[in-house]
Amino acid sequence: MSLVGKKAPDFTVEGVINKEFKEYKLSQFEGKWVVLFFYPLDFTFVCPTEIKQFNKLNEEFENEDAVVLGASIDSKFVHLAWLERDLGDLKFPLLADITRKISHDYGVLIDEAGHTMRATFIINPEGVVQYENIHVPAIGRSVKEILRCLKALKTGDLCPVEWEAGEATLGKA
Repeated sequence: MSLVGKKAPDFTVEGVINKEFKEYKLSQFEGKWVVLFFYPLDFTFVCPTEIKQFNKLNEEFENEDAVVLGASIDSKFVHLAWLERDLGDLKFPLLADITRKISHDYGVLIDEAGHTMRATFIINPEGVVQYENIHVPAIGRSVKEILRCLKALKTGDLCPVEWEAGEATLGKA
């Protein structure tokens, strides 16, 4: 069932950024846009391509007053090992959903596989989900499209197909 238009499930979880462990709460980002993305597992094939692209475009998300949060069911220790071995420093945290509660609450856990689908949620500054995209783990998502959707959502207007920032909108939604 879709979470669009509903209050985003809050969470408290540990994550890693700059090789440091920290606690994160969704509610700490109230007043900002949040791009929460789930990826299946660390040390896989498609996931690092997406994470590196989110990292590459992180400044553009920040320019939109948005925070990027990555999450998987791996532990903070596994995240740290993956960062040190393959990913390098990221500008956003990787959250450790080892209890799978967040994945379950967002409806993206594949129980029989023991990991998540590939999923993205854009949450507005009031904590309400405005966008979700969920699909099978085999294909990577377009981070540029997520950024485009964030910009469209921020207009508060009706945006036509293939709308890009700076183009005319169709008026108020």
